Amino acid sequence: MISQLSKIYPSLQVYTQGASAADPDYKWFSAADGVVVGIHETELAQKDLSLLSAFLTPYNPKFPIHTDEEKKWLAAVNSSTPEEAIEFPLDSLYRFVHFSIQEKQISPVAFKHAVNDFTAQQVSILWENDHEGILVEHMAKEDGPISYDEIIDILMSDLYVKIRFFVGPFRDSLTLAAAHYRSVIETAKMMGIYSNKTVTGYVDAVPYLLIGQTEEHVLSDIRQTILQAYQDDEETIKMLQTFVRNNLNISETSKALHMHRNSLQYRLDRFHENTGIDVRKFDHAMAVYLAILIEK
Repeated sequence: MISQLSKIYPSLQVYTQGASAADPDYKWFSAADGVVVGIHETELAQKDLSLLSAFLTPYNPKFPIHTDEEKKWLAAVNSSTPEEAIEFPLDSLYRFVHFSIQEKQISPVAFKHAVNDFTAQQVSILWENDHEGILVEHMAKEDGPISYDEIIDILMSDLYVKIRFFVGPFRDSLTLAAAHYRSVIETAKMMGIYSNKTVTGYVDAVPYLLIGQTEEHVLSDIRQTILQAYQDDEETIKMLQTFVRNNLNISETSKALHMHRNSLQYRLDRFHENTGIDVRKFDHAMAVYLAILIEK
């Protein structure tokens, strides 16, 4: 087919991934066998583009060529794909992991190479744009799940670029995969607004999801009812937030705040006396934490 096309379009060239940057004056297409070809735009009228797009897949050379596995997943997460058309078998649990990297800091090709160098498995990547996308991770029985907390610092150090991961839950079925895919992306974007952590997960997102589903006047009432006179007391808010994040542990919290544990005990007692809420009890602590998050 390539030789036939070259007779019609003399400018045709085959793109080698990893070579110098592809000529932006060319339109690029991927064939079924993975070969990527480009044709200079001066040789392409609209009817040519329509015809070529019917037999070939338009291709952006900034991105790696899709593997067969990635093509399966792209079909599975496409909302227009009928459920019965998703036929490939699952031999392990999987999860969607959203990533975002600084724009124009690293090419998608280089990022994919780096991710695969850090993982024991070849991870499928579904790109949303040139700096965001979804990793499809399978649960490897011999190695267990990837620990993104462990690899992210090394990955960022090696690539000289800031990265954020949102780790979705493991799933054992492709049922409603497209809806789950969109949900992971939307939740990841929400966490990018509310949290400055480089790695977050679904459990981290639950409080924000609940807040996001609640009407504004109810949120305002919750904050007023729980925090009362302490709503604008930044020092007390920081103390309560640190206490919850340190699993209601007095010793760990006092270390984090550089405060004597007796002083911390006294301030928690004062909060209890003034509000009737004992943050040392789990259900009370959860209510306080949610009330603090509402401000954000």
